[in-house]
Amino acid sequence: MDALHQRGRATAAEVQAALPEAPSYSAVRALLRILEEKGHVKHRREGARYVYLPRASRETARRSALERVVSTFFQGSVTQAMAALLETADTRLSDSEFHELQQMIHQARKEGR
Repeated sequence: MDALHQRGRATAAEVQAALPEAPSYSAVRALLRILEEKGHVKHRREGARYVYLPRASRETARRSALERVVSTFFQGSVTQAMAALLETADTRLSDSEFHELQQMIHQARKEGR
């Protein structure tokens, strides 16, 4: 999905080339077909090849994936998910990031979320 979002559109070969440890071409095509069946990707025929496009924006896909992770691994608890992120060894918040998070929490509380 990242390859498609970066390019806006790509063939299976272009997706394969964008992957750091790319599986075979047929595996990439199979993955694109599965993503299409799930509604994440669509394709257009251009001559003899298929060009794949993301169905949703990167932001929409990001939110959807995060909602699934929170639901699946944290029983829907945003607090538990944030705690897990903050507890990881490589997570160090700068003062500005900490302040930004405080402002987001304050805004969410103000809006009743």
